[in-house]
Amino acid sequence: MTSPAVDPAPAAHGAVSTPRTAVPAAPARRRITGAVWAALGIVYVVWGSTYLGIRIVVETMPPFLSAGARFVTAGLLLVGIIAWRQGPAALKVTRRQLGSAVLVGLLLILGGNGLVVLAETSVPSGLAALLISVVPAWVVILKASTGLRPNAGGLAGVLLGLAGLAVLTLPGLSGDVQAAGVVLVVVATFLWSLGSFSSARLPMPANPFTASAYEMIAGGLGGLTVGLVRGEQHGLDLGDVSTRSWAALAYLIVFGSLIAFTAYAWLLQAAPLSLVATYAYVNPVVAVALGALVLNEALSWPIVLGGAIVVGGVCLIVSTERRG
Repeated sequence: MTSPAVDPAPAAHGAVSTPRTAVPAAPARRRITGAVWAALGIVYVVWGSTYLGIRIVVETMPPFLSAGARFVTAGLLLVGIIAWRQGPAALKVTRRQLGSAVLVGLLLILGGNGLVVLAETSVPSGLAALLISVVPAWVVILKASTGLRPNAGGLAGVLLGLAGLAVLTLPGLSGDVQAAGVVLVVVATFLWSLGSFSSARLPMPANPFTASAYEMIAGGLGGLTVGLVRGEQHGLDLGDVSTRSWAALAYLIVFGSLIAFTAYAWLLQAAPLSLVATYAYVNPVVAVALGALVLNEALSWPIVLGGAIVVGGVCLIVSTERRG
């Protein structure tokens, strides 16, 4: 991982950031403020719980249609909130900015989230979250492809996190888990990392909340389209959808999408990407605990040990970022 001093995106402070350029000549050093920590806390905890929510939704709802409806609804709600609080002018973007937001939304929402939802029809929620921990490794690879070499502390943190990932996932893979589901999650992590990485280099809307709204709507529409192409609407009877699936979908819309995804979109413009990516180490701990408590998913000593290791990786990366 690179430190804030060499992160290729310029610094941003507050709710509205300045537009990003493709390759800034003199990247600014970023302070990790209280607002950043608050947003990280939301992403850490709330997104950790969304794996459980997704697993409950797909019990009685089709994956892509439910995910698409979730993000389109959340995106439209966010558009309304922005127009109410900041005025319609806050929603205005250039054609290039809109195109960038659509591309990032398709990578994050359709590719990253959509494939995870599909995978959770066959993969336990805790294991899906554990596999997501590979995101920081993808970020390192993507940064290295641009010539930004990771520093020793960040690299050590990533390696420690991946060691914990190995401890966590290998026991899980010995059970009745379909390999196709595991592959879907791994592909999803790459697409999510690519979307996060690209958002720092594309001409995104200056207002991160506006960018978030357009990303969710674009990705949600993409999910609905894929769901219809897959034929998920055939045989779908809303009367057969369980109450707890409806409740989980509502939770995902309000907390997982409207609140947490917006916090994540703001973090991408206000904090070093390598620090933002640490959510992928914390989310599994929350997801595994909730999966065990609510769905009786396996909770063994390798999971406890692996969780402790990934948290250690988070601490190392965060300390490295704060010194950067």
